Amino acid sequence: MIELLSALPTWQPALRGDPCAVATVVGASGSVPRPVGTSMLVASGTPAPHVLGSLSGGCVEGAVVAAALDVLESGAAASARFGYSAEDAFAVGLTCGGEVEVHIAPLPAEVLASLAAHDAGGAASAPGVPCAVVRRLDPTHDGAGGLALLGPAECAGGEALATALETLFPGAPQMAARAAALVEPIVGRGSSAVVAVATEGACELRELDGRGDVGVRRGDLGGVVRLLVESRLPAPRFMVVGANDFGAALVPAARLLGYRVTLVDARPAFAAQERFACADEIAVARPHEYLVAEARAGRLDARTAVAVLSHDPKFDIPLLDAALRLDLAYVGAMGSRRSHEQRIAALLEAGHGPVDLGRLRSPIGLDLGAVAPAEVAVAILAELVAARHPGAGCGPLRDRRGHVHAARPAAPDPQEVTPRREGEEVVSPWT
Repeated sequence: MIELLSALPTWQPALRGDPCAVATVVGASGSVPRPVGTSMLVASGTPAPHVLGSLSGGCVEGAVVAAALDVLESGAAASARFGYSAEDAFAVGLTCGGEVEVHIAPLPAEVLASLAAHDAGGAASAPGVPCAVVRRLDPTHDGAGGLALLGPAECAGGEALATALETLFPGAPQMAARAAALVEPIVGRGSSAVVAVATEGACELRELDGRGDVGVRRGDLGGVVRLLVESRLPAPRFMVVGANDFGAALVPAARLLGYRVTLVDARPAFAAQERFACADEIAVARPHEYLVAEARAGRLDARTAVAVLSHDPKFDIPLLDAALRLDLAYVGAMGSRRSHEQRIAALLEAGHGPVDLGRLRSPIGLDLGAVAPAEVAVAILAELVAARHPGAGCGPLRDRRGHVHAARPAAPDPQEVTPRREGEEVVSPWT
């Protein structure tokens, strides 16, 4: 539900105070369109129900909306599984071959209003702010008592997180503390998962199974409370260097991928153009000085990307020299083969060796035949997405064997950027 928070303040059922139901993917296996934590809100309406969000891209939405309306009428939570079968391939189900478990629960009007009010100022949905939503999945705790919205202080873990989770376990602070121990690493990664918390008398065994469930093994003595944890880290940074046509195309495209985009150019007249107004920040500064200052201030991490589009050696070389001394996720530079050779020579002279130079994406982007600025932006972002998923083949999906949605390794905790020396091993932040 965390992805819907920013839309709640303007969603008509929320504005009117209508009751609604929230349908959430709490289990997934095989090839499925959306991951655990994806939610959809449904409210009654005439002539058609009101819907916010999507669970599968279309193949199960109709059945989920019908089930959500039943939940609104009965007031009781329900679960449903949708999967593929040869006999029912084109009826209700996932013809892609996967299976999802959907939890559907009523969301009282006062809870919906409080969520909308909380985000009215953009606090919970702001890209630079970590946040999380934790919900109990048992029917006796739906509504206000079954949901905790966590802000930056609670996401930092420790006592603040345990205290916030006490709303889910009234009168049971020890259970809240056990839940906090399981929730904290998930929130620290900015991921979503279902955790199982042992009740009093249960034998708690922390483990991670193949579906992302953390907590108690099935069959343990005692009861289990399932929590759905949805969390988000601050948006990763993307520095676009160069106030030109290519930068104007890349800035909005990178924002679509969820990056916090900064346009950097030392020329005030060029950086002030209206076409760059969609950037999250515009920095009029020498690019290498800006990069170093941001790193020293702790505002970059191992997810940060830098795209050098400026075509000016007096800016490009110092910037690439500085960028390759940091553990950044992506460093790319536009230019011809001749420009690339000149850059390599200059960087070698600056003391960079094969390890550093192997990290430089130059000439930048995948080979898509891109020429126009918008096409080049697609090529750059395609290369960036491929870098985030090391198993990517970068060829047509029709030529790939096996599952389309292959299992990906979990992303590690983001780390503050620190200088590195040539010869040190560099590990991709997404591996």
